Amino acid sequence: MTDTKRIVLSSDHAAIALRQQIARHIEAKGWEAVDIGPTSPESTHYPLHGEAAAQKVASGDCRFGIILCGTGQGIMMAANKVKGIRCGVCADEFSARMIRAHNDAQMLSIGERVVGPGLALAIVDAFLETEFEGGRHGTRVDMIKAMED
Repeated sequence: MTDTKRIVLSSDHAAIALRQQIARHIEAKGWEAVDIGPTSPESTHYPLHGEAAAQKVASGDCRFGIILCGTGQGIMMAANKVKGIRCGVCADEFSARMIRAHNDAQMLSIGERVVGPGLALAIVDAFLETEFEGGRHGTRVDMIKAMED
């Protein structure tokens, strides 16, 4: 895990405005937003954007990743195909806290068509403010890691 204050953000065409709002929000909280696009509203393929963001987290270039698509589901599935990545889709603050505390997730996925901007920012805050608890959860995360080998 890296100590960097960099967070990669990406989305498909459905979530550009919310992604940019989240970037401004996290920068106001002292994080560096690494927004890798897209910037055009033309239809694009979420797997490409999920993978690109996940690669930046897996390489250690960014500490966390926040990715978005219409539901958050498809882009999350793509990110989780990158070795070492644990990404969860969240539509509530409790789930965002739990994927950090219990699963040591490094990436958060949000559905732009599922949550409004106010809730999305609260979900981001819950994710970023929660630390991994370790202990029995560490054993379980190690089991997930072992499945990749």
